[in-house]
Amino acid sequence: MSKSLLLEYIPLNLTSQLINESLEKNNGVLMVEGVIQRAGAKNHNGRVYPKDILEAEVENYIKGPIGELDHSNESIINLKNVCLNIQKLWWENDDLMGKIEILTTPSGNIVKELFKCGGTVGISSRALGSVRQLDENTVEVQDDLELICWDIVSTPSTHGAFVTPINEGVS
Repeated sequence: MSKSLLLEYIPLNLTSQLINESLEKNNGVLMVEGVIQRAGAKNHNGRVYPKDILEAEVENYIKGPIGELDHSNESIINLKNVCLNIQKLWWENDDLMGKIEILTTPSGNIVKELFKCGGTVGISSRALGSVRQLDENTVEVQDDLELICWDIVSTPSTHGAFVTPINEGVS
């Protein structure tokens, strides 16, 4: 079975007011949190991630918690495009939640400005792995899943997953 690049998308829904409050309460750092991946549900790409496979890979996720602005077609993280730093991952039922810092890199600043002007962007996993066809429109991710990172993207695919700014101060 050969591995191919697996990309998933999850929308971020932020308002200028929430962005400004997060920046103010976090000493100029934009912090957001919310669903970053969903297990057991078919996404817009027709993929289903079994929870046991996703849980095991999240436990092994040690490659570095950074991600890029826009998906690369590469299995490495291009540091000049880094825009986020995942601070924390946790499960709420089948939803993988994340606490994410938007960095003050050039790409991170683009993300902040998009949020400030009311733009909507998504968060998307980038991984290597294989899939098994379940039916004509659905494939299931297999246990060779290898997470690379989560990226900020323009087109989300996971249904109903949103993050909001954290206004509690950086911990």
